[in-house]
Amino acid sequence: MITVLFENDDMLAVNKPEGLLCIPGRDGKETSLVAQLSGLYGKKLYVVHRLDREVSGVMLFAKHADAHRYLNGLFEKRQINKTYVLVAHGTITEPVQIIEAPIREFGSGRMGVDEKSGKPSTTRIAVIAQSSGYTLMKAYPLTGRRHQIRAHLYHIGHPIAGDLKYGDKAIQQATPRLILHAFSLSFVLLSNESITVTCQPPLSFTSVLEQMGFSAEIPL
Repeated sequence: MITVLFENDDMLAVNKPEGLLCIPGRDGKETSLVAQLSGLYGKKLYVVHRLDREVSGVMLFAKHADAHRYLNGLFEKRQINKTYVLVAHGTITEPVQIIEAPIREFGSGRMGVDEKSGKPSTTRIAVIAQSSGYTLMKAYPLTGRRHQIRAHLYHIGHPIAGDLKYGDKAIQQATPRLILHAFSLSFVLLSNESITVTCQPPLSFTSVLEQMGFSAEIPL
């Protein structure tokens, strides 16, 4: 069952479970979040941004074309603030840092840093806590490239735990899921009211935190 986090006449914010596609795949055989929600509401819903299949958390949909244009405009102008929570391999000592590294696609669904041909990409990260061999942190993508947070953490030598596309696959397979969760979206509604939609990480996320030595109660 998909949990609704916020809803009005213009838009809908839900908690996307990990392992579920946002939109239908190329073969159209696998279910997707937008298909499930459109069936539930009995009408077309508009996708305005995406989360990777492996990522859980807040995802936003428009209910009509005008809201779709409005939300697309907010994303394009970087007027939606996104906060993610994640666990990276290794110890990151700098409490706050900005990763500015251009990204492009390298094939096989992977993105990577390319100083000459990549698109400008910026991610701010802030450390929350340390455990043996891991760092719990928040990430704020200031641009919206595909796999941006995942590629940037890999680039600085600290791939996200459980990420089978970035890092040593043998090590990453020891973690049951990608430890990356879309925690919040902050933006201005069509009514000109400011809103922050939040979503606490699921048990599949917090149980891994405890195994890593972190508290399941993340100080966000």
